[in-house]
Amino acid sequence: MTRSPHTLPPDYFTGLYAANPDPWDFTTSAYEHAKYDATLAALERETYSQALEVGCSIGVLTHRLAERCTALLALDVAETALDAARARCAAQPHVAFRRAAVPAEWPPGRFDLVVLSEVLYFFTPEDLARIADRLVAALNPGGEVVLVHWLGETDFPLSADAAVEGLVDLTRGVLEPGRRSRTEGYRLDVLRAPT
Repeated sequence: MTRSPHTLPPDYFTGLYAANPDPWDFTTSAYEHAKYDATLAALERETYSQALEVGCSIGVLTHRLAERCTALLALDVAETALDAARARCAAQPHVAFRRAAVPAEWPPGRFDLVVLSEVLYFFTPEDLARIADRLVAALNPGGEVVLVHWLGETDFPLSADAAVEGLVDLTRGVLEPGRRSRTEGYRLDVLRAPT
Protein backbone atom coordinates (compact mmCIF):
# COMPACT_ATOMS: atom_id res chain seq x y z
CA MET A 1 0.00 0.00 0.00
CA THR A 2 1.39 3.38 -1.00
CA ARG A 3 1.22 6.14 1.58
CA SER A 4 -0.01 9.60 0.70
CA PRO A 5 2.97 11.99 0.39
CA HIS A 6 0.84 14.90 1.59
CA THR A 7 -1.07 15.81 4.75
CA LEU A 8 -4.68 14.87 4.03
CA PRO A 9 -6.57 18.03 2.95
CA PRO A 10 -9.87 19.28 4.40
CA ASP A 11 -11.66 18.17 1.21
CA TYR A 12 -10.80 14.54 2.01
CA PHE A 13 -12.75 14.76 5.26
CA THR A 14 -15.56 16.85 3.81
CA GLY A 15 -16.06 14.10 1.22
CA LEU A 16 -16.12 11.39 3.88
CA TYR A 17 -18.88 13.14 5.84
CA ALA A 18 -20.83 13.89 2.66
CA ALA A 19 -20.92 10.16 1.91
CA ASN A 20 -21.59 9.05 5.51
CA PRO A 21 -22.40 11.27 8.52
CA ASP A 22 -20.54 8.80 10.81
CA PRO A 23 -17.78 7.38 8.58
CA TRP A 24 -15.94 5.64 11.41
CA ASP A 25 -19.05 4.39 13.28
CA PHE A 26 -18.22 6.46 16.36
CA THR A 27 -21.80 6.30 17.62
CA THR A 28 -22.29 2.53 17.27
CA SER A 29 -18.90 0.78 17.41
CA ALA A 30 -18.09 -1.24 20.54
CA TYR A 31 -14.40 -0.76 19.68
CA GLU A 32 -14.81 3.03 19.69
CA HIS A 33 -16.72 3.03 22.98
CA ALA A 34 -14.10 0.83 24.69
CA LYS A 35 -11.37 3.11 23.32
CA TYR A 36 -13.16 6.17 24.70
CA ASP A 37 -13.43 4.48 28.10
CA ALA A 38 -9.67 3.81 28.04
CA THR A 39 -8.95 7.38 26.92
CA LEU A 40 -10.90 8.86 29.81
CA ALA A 41 -9.35 6.38 32.26
CA ALA A 42 -5.87 7.55 31.16
CA LEU A 43 -6.57 11.13 32.27
CA GLU A 44 -4.70 11.81 35.49
CA ARG A 45 -6.88 14.64 36.78
CA GLU A 46 -10.53 14.63 37.60
CA THR A 47 -11.01 18.07 35.98
CA TYR A 48 -9.05 20.15 33.46
CA SER A 49 -9.51 23.92 33.38
CA GLN A 50 -8.63 24.42 29.71
CA ALA A 51 -8.68 21.53 27.24
CA LEU A 52 -8.23 21.20 23.48
CA GLU A 53 -9.40 18.35 21.26
CA VAL A 54 -7.86 18.28 17.79
CA GLY A 55 -10.01 16.45 15.25
CA CYS A 56 -13.26 16.17 17.19
CA SER A 57 -15.27 14.75 14.26
CA ILE A 58 -18.97 14.43 15.18
CA GLY A 59 -18.31 15.00 18.88
CA VAL A 60 -18.86 11.57 20.42
CA LEU A 61 -15.63 11.67 22.45
CA THR A 62 -16.05 15.44 22.88
CA HIS A 63 -19.35 14.92 24.68
CA ARG A 64 -17.75 12.54 27.17
CA LEU A 65 -14.54 14.56 27.51
CA ALA A 66 -16.57 17.67 28.34
CA GLU A 67 -17.64 16.09 31.64
CA ARG A 68 -13.99 16.35 32.78
CA CYS A 69 -13.32 19.91 31.56
CA THR A 70 -14.21 23.39 32.76
CA ALA A 71 -13.66 24.70 29.22
CA LEU A 72 -13.11 22.58 26.11
CA LEU A 73 -12.25 23.80 22.61
CA ALA A 74 -12.86 21.19 19.90
CA LEU A 75 -11.45 21.56 16.39
CA ASP A 76 -12.17 19.88 13.09
CA VAL A 77 -11.63 20.67 9.40
CA ALA A 78 -15.09 19.51 8.25
CA GLU A 79 -17.99 21.87 8.90
CA THR A 80 -20.52 19.03 8.53
CA ALA A 81 -18.81 17.13 11.33
CA LEU A 82 -18.71 20.26 13.48
CA ASP A 83 -22.44 20.81 12.98
CA ALA A 84 -23.10 17.29 14.28
CA ALA A 85 -20.69 17.83 17.20
CA ARG A 86 -22.36 21.12 18.13
CA ALA A 87 -25.75 19.42 18.17
CA ARG A 88 -24.44 16.52 20.26
CA CYS A 89 -22.92 18.90 22.83
CA ALA A 90 -25.67 21.54 22.77
CA ALA A 91 -26.39 21.03 26.48
CA GLN A 92 -22.71 21.64 27.33
CA PRO A 93 -22.19 25.41 26.93
CA HIS A 94 -18.59 25.20 28.17
CA VAL A 95 -17.66 23.41 24.91
CA ALA A 96 -16.68 25.62 21.97
CA PHE A 97 -16.15 24.42 18.41
CA ARG A 98 -13.96 25.88 15.70
CA ARG A 99 -13.19 24.93 12.12
CA ALA A 100 -9.42 24.80 11.89
CA ALA A 101 -6.74 22.90 9.98
CA VAL A 102 -3.78 22.31 12.25
CA PRO A 103 -0.89 22.92 12.41
CA ALA A 104 -1.36 26.17 10.44
CA GLU A 105 -4.54 27.14 12.29
CA TRP A 106 -3.58 26.25 15.85
CA PRO A 107 -5.72 28.16 18.38
CA PRO A 108 -4.22 30.75 20.72
CA GLY A 109 -4.06 30.12 24.43
CA ARG A 110 -2.59 27.52 26.74
CA PHE A 111 -4.10 24.21 27.79
CA ASP A 112 -3.97 21.73 30.64
CA LEU A 113 -5.01 18.91 28.30
CA VAL A 114 -4.65 18.32 24.57
CA VAL A 115 -6.30 15.25 23.04
CA LEU A 116 -5.17 13.99 19.64
CA SER A 117 -7.28 10.93 18.99
CA GLU A 118 -7.01 9.25 15.58
CA VAL A 119 -5.42 12.26 13.86
CA LEU A 120 -1.61 12.23 13.87
CA TYR A 121 -1.26 9.77 11.00
CA PHE A 122 -3.07 12.16 8.64
CA PHE A 123 0.00 14.45 8.70
CA THR A 124 3.36 14.39 6.93
CA PRO A 125 6.52 14.27 9.06
CA GLU A 126 6.99 18.00 8.37
CA ASP A 127 3.53 18.89 9.66
CA LEU A 128 4.01 16.51 12.60
CA ALA A 129 7.09 18.56 13.54
CA ARG A 130 4.98 21.74 13.44
CA ILE A 131 2.36 20.08 15.64
CA ALA A 132 5.09 19.14 18.13
CA ASP A 133 6.22 22.77 18.29
CA ARG A 134 2.63 23.95 18.76
CA LEU A 135 2.02 21.43 21.54
CA VAL A 136 5.13 22.39 23.46
CA ALA A 137 4.19 26.09 23.29
CA ALA A 138 0.53 25.49 24.17
CA LEU A 139 0.82 23.30 27.26
CA ASN A 140 0.58 24.72 30.75
CA PRO A 141 3.09 23.35 33.29
CA GLY A 142 1.96 19.84 34.18
CA GLY A 143 -0.30 19.72 31.14
CA GLU A 144 -1.05 16.41 29.45
CA VAL A 145 -1.18 15.27 25.84
CA VAL A 146 -3.24 12.15 25.16
CA LEU A 147 -2.56 10.31 21.90
CA VAL A 148 -4.83 7.47 20.75
CA HIS A 149 -4.31 5.85 17.35
CA TRP A 150 -5.61 2.84 15.44
CA LEU A 151 -2.90 0.34 14.52
CA GLY A 152 -4.38 -0.97 11.25
CA GLU A 153 -2.88 -0.49 7.81
CA THR A 154 -3.84 2.62 5.87
CA ASP A 155 -2.61 4.76 3.00
CA PHE A 156 -2.30 7.77 5.31
CA PRO A 157 1.03 9.64 5.32
CA LEU A 158 2.15 7.89 8.53
CA SER A 159 1.37 4.70 10.42
CA ALA A 160 0.13 5.01 14.00
CA ASP A 161 3.50 3.90 15.36
CA ALA A 162 5.48 6.24 13.11
CA ALA A 163 3.25 9.19 14.00
CA VAL A 164 3.26 8.64 17.76
CA GLU A 165 6.93 7.68 18.03
CA GLY A 166 7.75 10.66 15.81
CA LEU A 167 5.91 13.05 18.13
CA VAL A 168 7.54 11.48 21.19
CA ASP A 169 10.97 11.94 19.59
CA LEU A 170 10.22 15.50 18.50
CA THR A 171 9.20 16.51 22.03
CA ARG A 172 11.84 14.47 23.89
CA GLY A 173 13.47 16.48 26.67
CA VAL A 174 10.47 18.83 26.81
CA LEU A 175 7.49 16.51 27.26
CA GLU A 176 7.85 13.43 29.43
CA PRO A 177 6.34 10.13 28.27
CA GLY A 178 3.89 8.76 30.82
CA ARG A 179 1.32 6.01 30.49
CA ARG A 180 1.59 3.81 27.41
CA SER A 181 -0.71 0.98 26.51
CA ARG A 182 -1.38 -1.10 23.45
CA THR A 183 -4.30 -3.28 22.49
CA GLU A 184 -4.81 -5.36 19.38
CA GLY A 185 -6.53 -2.38 17.76
CA TYR A 186 -4.94 0.83 19.05
CA ARG A 187 -2.18 2.40 21.10
CA LEU A 188 -2.69 5.01 23.82
CA ASP A 189 0.14 7.28 24.95
CA VAL A 190 0.26 10.15 27.44
CA LEU A 191 2.91 12.89 27.39
CA ARG A 192 3.31 15.43 30.16
CA ALA A 193 4.81 18.89 30.44
CA PRO A 194 7.04 19.35 33.48
CA THR A 195 5.54 21.25 36.40
